Amino acid sequence: MSEVIIVFASMTGNTETMADAIAEGVRSQGIEPVVKFVMDTNAAELTNYEGIILGAYTWGDGELPDEFLEFYEEMNSIDLKGRRSAVFGSADSSYALYGAAVDILQDKLKELGSENVLEGMKIELNPSSEEEEALRDFGRQFAAIVRGVHAVN
Repeated sequence: MSEVIIVFASMTGNTETMADAIAEGVRSQGIEPVVKFVMDTNAAELTNYEGIILGAYTWGDGELPDEFLEFYEEMNSIDLKGRRSAVFGSADSSYALYGAAVDILQDKLKELGSENVLEGMKIELNPSSEEEEALRDFGRQFAAIVRGVHAVN
């Protein structure tokens, strides 16, 4: 079984920037993550990984983006027991539900038996350089948890 996959959806590039920073953090721990845009994979592929990181921006009044809907539905047919997971996403505080896509995905992963090992990371729109460092740390922490060791900075 491979170690870590990062699956994300991004419309304006904000969530993609987040995914790239998280992937850097994972790499710094000696794991080469598989990084895929959600439209280039399917939910069944998640079962090939010990660690699963999902990322999505929140659309409209607190929904998953359209490009994540089919993947989300496919998730109903998989079992993620024994897997570790985390979720991230860009959010917009001008909406009533801040970063709801992160919460939706975390709940689905937990429902499927995965252990959410980090609090969902929500970033207001485009990450600042400080937030990009926090995202790299998120990736380092996740990789260390998957490996069962302490993160190396």
